[in-house]
Amino acid sequence: MKSRQPKKKLVAEINVVPYIDVMLVLLVVFMITAPLLMQGVKVNLPPANSAPLESGDSEPFIVSVKADGTYWIDREGTNQAESLTEIKSRVGKILRQSPDTPVLVWGDSRVDYGRVVALMSELQLVGAASVGLVTEPLGN
Repeated sequence: MKSRQPKKKLVAEINVVPYIDVMLVLLVVFMITAPLLMQGVKVNLPPANSAPLESGDSEPFIVSVKADGTYWIDREGTNQAESLTEIKSRVGKILRQSPDTPVLVWGDSRVDYGRVVALMSELQLVGAASVGLVTEPLGN
């Protein structure tokens, strides 16, 4: 008579040790290559106290910065040269009435970058949650 051996049950487990090894090797490779991929030009960026932008559906308030550094307000079809304090005052009044009004900055390409950033920071400090830069589309 044949002796009966108990049937061996199949084990349906996955051995994860090789996957862990591969993952650790990939982690080391990415840690070494990531700093090499981040290349750029070092610049001195102007400091700004600002918040992320959100989109809105209301009529925007437009502030322009001309090449000579003067600020202009475009509201209701009229353009007027104004000081930064006057612009802050006007934007503050408008934002108290309609807090979701987006503010757009039209900056001349020859104007100092720090001047545009300073304007954007001041606008956000008076309560403009959405300050955006207007640009020309490529190809024009």
